Amino acid sequence: MKQLIFFFTAIFFTVLVSAQFNPCTTRISLLTCAPADELYATFGHTAIRLTDSTSQNDFVFNYGTFNFEEPDFYTKFMRGKLNYYLSVAPYNDFVVEYIEDKRTIYEQELQLNCDQKQLIIAALQKNMQGGNRYYKYDFLFDNCTTRVRDIIFKSIPAAHVPNPITPEGTTCRDMLYVYLDRGGKPWSKLGIDIVLGSKIDKKVDIRQSMFLPEYLMKGLDSAVLSNNTHLAEYHRILLNETAPDTSLGKNDPLFIAIAIALLMIIFSFLPYKWAGSALKITDSFLLYTTGLLGILIVFMWFGTDHAACANNYNLIWALPTNFIAAFMIWKKRTITRQYFLCAAILTGLVLVFWFILPQHFNIALLPLVAAGFIRYIKLYQAL
Repeated sequence: MKQLIFFFTAIFFTVLVSAQFNPCTTRISLLTCAPADELYATFGHTAIRLTDSTSQNDFVFNYGTFNFEEPDFYTKFMRGKLNYYLSVAPYNDFVVEYIEDKRTIYEQELQLNCDQKQLIIAALQKNMQGGNRYYKYDFLFDNCTTRVRDIIFKSIPAAHVPNPITPEGTTCRDMLYVYLDRGGKPWSKLGIDIVLGSKIDKKVDIRQSMFLPEYLMKGLDSAVLSNNTHLAEYHRILLNETAPDTSLGKNDPLFIAIAIALLMIIFSFLPYKWAGSALKITDSFLLYTTGLLGILIVFMWFGTDHAACANNYNLIWALPTNFIAAFMIWKKRTITRQYFLCAAILTGLVLVFWFILPQHFNIALLPLVAAGFIRYIKLYQAL
């Protein structure tokens, strides 16, 4: 029943939007919504607002919607196969969520003539037709912000951003860090650094840098048309809300990693029997954890459509085969001994080339990888 209601509501708004916007009396503006504490809202949101002064229609076009009731929702989300879609809602309905969550909204009105506005309206109308509404979401390369960016700059090819909006040498990972550090999310930062591969460590150009809401807003602030007039008014605060600071009191994964690594290293050199027993636990933890992480990395690389998960150099130290080695850890076999020698060599290479590999590794992983290197050598010597 809910799906039928959703379907007919979408049809209603599609027809309404297609018929009720006069380009000469319509304001087109970019809405940039501030981040929130939840991980899915950490990077903010982007939408397009159309306001017709004649018909009094005021609608928001939102490329960031999806259906929780879609079959196999979580499986599709995990594998990057979940369909996101363009939805349309009255502005007053759209803004309610941001008032409740205390999230600021910025607005930038595009300074366009009637013909230019018609191009954007026509592009939005085309995107609302049938299967055009749906797209396969990609966090970095095809999301709610990049869709809006492309609508604007492809519809108005004379528009361009004359100067970079990020410092020279900035990567996608650097830009994600801005949000994660500001939001006090070191664990999310660690998770992203483990799962996302070297593709996000490439330097971004001006267009690529506008894949996140605030950076698209900055781009429009400085964008110009061919006659050197500004594409949009400088952003103004449409809804001024201040979310409570929830970043305090969160554990830093680096400190925890150092503590675990120190215990493993200290136990490795203590001559006591109880230290050997403790090492059985820590070694099992090392092998099972790195093995499971390796399996996850392989799955995200080859088993999903997430382009940013490819070419992940974390696989050099997070060996999927460690999960199997965990079951053979205390069996004195030649193959097991050779395995730990190979693991030590690979991990040692990671440590040697830590800062020059074409992928940034999270600093919290360094003590754990170093401890793993020592344990692999000790296990090799013990077998």
